Amino acid sequence: MMHALGISRTAKLPRLAAIVVAFAGLGLAGCDDHGGDPKVQIGANPVLPKLQQYLMPPIRIAKAVGWGNDETPAVPQGLQVHALATGFEHPRSLYVLPNGDVLVVESNGPKAPISRPKDIITGWVQSFAGAKAKDANRITLLRDTKGDGVPELRTVFLDHLNSPFGVALIGHDLYVANTDAIVRYPYQDGQTSITAAGTKLTDLPGGPIDHHWTKALLASPDGSKLYVGVGSNSNITENGIGAEYERAAIWEVDRASGAHRIFASGIRNPTGLQWEPETGKLWAIANERDEIGPDLVPDYLTSVRDGAFYGWPYSYYGQHLDPRVEPQRPDLVATATVPDYALSSHVAPLGVAMYTGTDLPANYRSGAFVGEHGSWDRTPLNGYKVVFVPFSGGRPSGPAQDVVTGFLDANDHARGRPVGLAVDRSGGLLIADDVGNTVWRVSSLKPGSPPKRAS
Repeated sequence: MMHALGISRTAKLPRLAAIVVAFAGLGLAGCDDHGGDPKVQIGANPVLPKLQQYLMPPIRIAKAVGWGNDETPAVPQGLQVHALATGFEHPRSLYVLPNGDVLVVESNGPKAPISRPKDIITGWVQSFAGAKAKDANRITLLRDTKGDGVPELRTVFLDHLNSPFGVALIGHDLYVANTDAIVRYPYQDGQTSITAAGTKLTDLPGGPIDHHWTKALLASPDGSKLYVGVGSNSNITENGIGAEYERAAIWEVDRASGAHRIFASGIRNPTGLQWEPETGKLWAIANERDEIGPDLVPDYLTSVRDGAFYGWPYSYYGQHLDPRVEPQRPDLVATATVPDYALSSHVAPLGVAMYTGTDLPANYRSGAFVGEHGSWDRTPLNGYKVVFVPFSGGRPSGPAQDVVTGFLDANDHARGRPVGLAVDRSGGLLIADDVGNTVWRVSSLKPGSPPKRAS
């Protein structure tokens, strides 16, 4: 998923790759990679233009320049943002333990085999974008005992993992979703590192092709089940339908036995899962398909109904057919569920957090924060920010609001890219930045508050 590329500060595009990318930007004669107003694609009824097809997709990636001294993202009046901690290696997701400790998952995808000419181009682009950066394969623990947003302790909590992403704690069992398996570890309250060997609960779809490697993880309220977001193994089945077995789906895993079933299907890449607090319903963010235009297909935030089918690969946003998929499945398309809320095209949502805290101003007290990693195939660039979707009665109730911006500078260079989100014990919003290698913390602005320094 090139949506989810990170960008290293020093990565450079080889000359040959630049030529290929320039050619790719031409696409088919008459095609236009310039997108329209993304605001018309936000909400329950996004505008869906006529699709385009390309020999090679247009490619436009924000060059990474990193954060300068004393630079931070921007937030609206009434909020403040500071670096909770810096110096990570590709931080991707966050999890807050009951005692307030913050787990930072540092991870990158496994190396994929090259089977088509497009894979070579993708590899070059990923190298330029930092997706080939060093993979820590670990979880780091941050402890802020004073509750002032400045951690006093930082330790390696778990190491030698396999492209980890999702984390869930149930009682004294800590579950980590590696790219190929859910592993259980014993955990004691306040523990700062785990050295015990893990026990595999169940396998997850992994390699040798592992196109969408991230596996989001969420425990059921009663702790009996785990829900796993399993992305597709391609953009649109170009690796064959056999490579998509039990992918593009949300799994429900029985915690006692490890047995699983498909809870919902046809979701191309469900990268974040949350329970909506008012209704108790499962919600997900999803990255939709590429290469049919700058304004197709909108990524989305949606409630997830047991047994529902959300279209991939045969259709999008209900019954809008994707002509690249043969043979079609009209029986499935007829049942396709329309997502609840569009986020606009190619924003690449990779983190979601339902806000239940009380620190942030009242207008953020009911709704979902979404981390938009940013586009790679659209002009102008889209995403590269954290937005807030207000909720009322357990459903989205208005347009998405920009909350954390400034990840792009005036030249459309990327200082950072937001990924995973979490709400800490004090009600602050935490943001993993896998380009800036930083965890940011957003909180209410307190008059006279002293500046905070990252650990």
